[in-house]
Amino acid sequence: MTILRETIDVPRPPEEAFDAVVDFSSAEVWDPGVVTAERVQEGEGHPSGIGARYRLTVTFRGAESEMTYVTTEYSRPTRVVLVGEGDRITATDTIEFEPTDAGGTRISYEADLRLKGLAKVAQPLLGKAFDEMGRRAIEGMRAWFEAGSIRT
Repeated sequence: MTILRETIDVPRPPEEAFDAVVDFSSAEVWDPGVVTAERVQEGEGHPSGIGARYRLTVTFRGAESEMTYVTTEYSRPTRVVLVGEGDRITATDTIEFEPTDAGGTRISYEADLRLKGLAKVAQPLLGKAFDEMGRRAIEGMRAWFEAGSIRT
């Protein structure tokens, strides 16, 4: 198991930040490790609500693979949890949003990554690569917000 934790402050109120990030099809815009992302099923009560399903093509260390993410918790505008599964990995992404004194939002992102099958043996050796992947993703998110190109 590898736990990645990153926090950023963005210049948008919590409702806007939440609405932008909770639509996980946006990951292909801000996460350099995501090649494609699309919502393939809408959630309950909101397109990105509980039960929303996303298909992502991700790349890690030069290899592409498919993952399916499902929204399992949806508490606008404070918290969303998405659980992803691929052939070699499962991921639980917990994203929390809180207002800052400056009128923006602090986004706390935690990813619990677990390799499956024989790949489990290599997980302790991949810690630095996973950390770098997490830093690149959160920096991509920060740049996306700062550029003002989010879609809500």
